[in-house]
Amino acid sequence: MNDMLHNMSTVDKEDSIPICANCGKEGSDVNNTCNKCKMVKYCNAACKKKHRHKHKEQCEEHCRRAAERAAKLHDEKLFKPPPSLFGDCPICFLLLPSLYTGRIYQTCCGKTICSGCIHAPVYDNQGDKVDNKKCPFCRVPTPTTDAEIIKWTKKRMEANDGQGDAVAIFNLGVYHRVGELDGYTQDYKKALELWHRAGELGYAEAYNNIGYAHQCGEGVKVDKEKANHYYELAAMQGDSTARCNLGEMEENAGNTNRALKHYMIAVKDGNNDSLKQIKLFYSNGQASKEDYTTALQLYQEYLGEIKSKQRDEAAAARENYRYY
Repeated sequence: MNDMLHNMSTVDKEDSIPICANCGKEGSDVNNTCNKCKMVKYCNAACKKKHRHKHKEQCEEHCRRAAERAAKLHDEKLFKPPPSLFGDCPICFLLLPSLYTGRIYQTCCGKTICSGCIHAPVYDNQGDKVDNKKCPFCRVPTPTTDAEIIKWTKKRMEANDGQGDAVAIFNLGVYHRVGELDGYTQDYKKALELWHRAGELGYAEAYNNIGYAHQCGEGVKVDKEKANHYYELAAMQGDSTARCNLGEMEENAGNTNRALKHYMIAVKDGNNDSLKQIKLFYSNGQASKEDYTTALQLYQEYLGEIKSKQRDEAAAARENYRYY
């Protein structure tokens, strides 16, 4: 087999002159190559056709190895520990929670702030308590109506030298998706357009939503392959929801080991649904006790990183608090 692969080379290593794989003539046409493996060259189409049956086994072996190598490289990239998606709160400098109720995007300054800092009292530079309706980062009054939310969000579309704020663009997509705010009717196509734009600007959550749209057929035809593609884009950028979705798709396909890998990465980023699935795997004998113990430890470490007294108070008051 090694000799076979060695003989596939049709380029003289000393002179770098292409040689026809069929007749051995030097100076072969560079455009006449094997359509599949691209490894052998021919004088012309006639030589290419004549040599096809002799080259078939070599071609299939090379293509198989190339596919295996591509799959391995893809998995290395896919299962590599992702970066933190949201980073730290710009006020308390603690890790921002992955759960959306634990963080709030401020349309005034474009900062994502934890719910604890939003809920906490705000003081001026003299140490006096000020109106808590102002942004704790930039001190601009927080919007209180749908019209104000939309106005500030659209203004953020002009940020970053006209490219727009990725989170604001994503949020506009959500407004079109749900059709809840005044002046917005449900428009899946517009939502997808905005999410694609936000994704290209580096906002992973947008790719997760696009994946979900393809999985469920919202604004597009159901396409599981495309759904998987966009979930992977989001997961590799740190979106734990997309990572959990990949785990579910692998689980449904019967690939328990791959599903477990995805769930374990998602748990590290605080995805509780993934922890539940690992627990179920353990109960069904599909995961070891060590796997489940590791998952619990990772989840507890995550909770320790995001915990603060202010955030606990904000969670307790959440029912009476409206986030924008």
